[in-house]
Amino acid sequence: MGHAERRICRALHLSRSSIRYAAQPRADEAPLTGAIIELACQYGRYGYRRIHAMLEAQGWELSRSRVERIWKLEGLKVPVKQPKRGRLWLADGSCIRMRPEYANHVWSWDFVMERTHDGRVLKILVLIDEFTRRCLVLHVARQIRSNDVIDILAEAMVAYGVPAYLRSDNGPEMVAKNLRRWLASVGSKTLYIEPGSPWENGYCESFNGKFRDELLNGEIFYTLREAQVIIERWRHQYNTVRPHSSLKYRPPAPQATLPATTPAPLRLAA
Repeated sequence: MGHAERRICRALHLSRSSIRYAAQPRADEAPLTGAIIELACQYGRYGYRRIHAMLEAQGWELSRSRVERIWKLEGLKVPVKQPKRGRLWLADGSCIRMRPEYANHVWSWDFVMERTHDGRVLKILVLIDEFTRRCLVLHVARQIRSNDVIDILAEAMVAYGVPAYLRSDNGPEMVAKNLRRWLASVGSKTLYIEPGSPWENGYCESFNGKFRDELLNGEIFYTLREAQVIIERWRHQYNTVRPHSSLKYRPPAPQATLPATTPAPLRLAA
């Protein structure tokens, strides 16, 4: 074999050392691989793009393709792509699909249902700022009535300001007369989507999918209090750590911190 190899290399004008060369791994390959695996385990539903953004935030200087190579080499899971959704706003800029242009321009809210281990219902009010993508509220309770919604929204407005518009579906809590009167009194207008058209509340629907995929589907809650603590912790991580693809893989509010104390609910007369 050695003689044949020499003759072939001589005929092709190749160096025998180039035939037997084995690429040496980079000095930082092992620690980088460890860092990727650690982040993939901690954030199990993130793909290599978000992991790359998080590594850069930690100070690594590397290309996305390198992270992708290690990701595939280690057999890490790439989340399945979500199906495309319909457009969120119409070309004529109609009010029902108003595009957010600045922070506190349009807030979206919705309800997500979950259960504790004993089968009892958990109702979660989701409130997001469509422009910044920041999750303003994840309020967890056994039941939430229209008066409770007023308290929750008032507390959010004290913390973040009053939005110009609030987008929602046509659920009974959303269209309650006392809530609509209260919103009008504080200067917020309502944007109700068409019945049976959840894609018109696309920002909230997208958030709800991530919320369920990254947290709810992997958790068993034994008590209401446990659910409140875990969900609030996830909300803070979503706002300050999780890279968001539409924000160039930056978190919605990377500098945000949890308030030292929770402000008392503000209740304005209807």
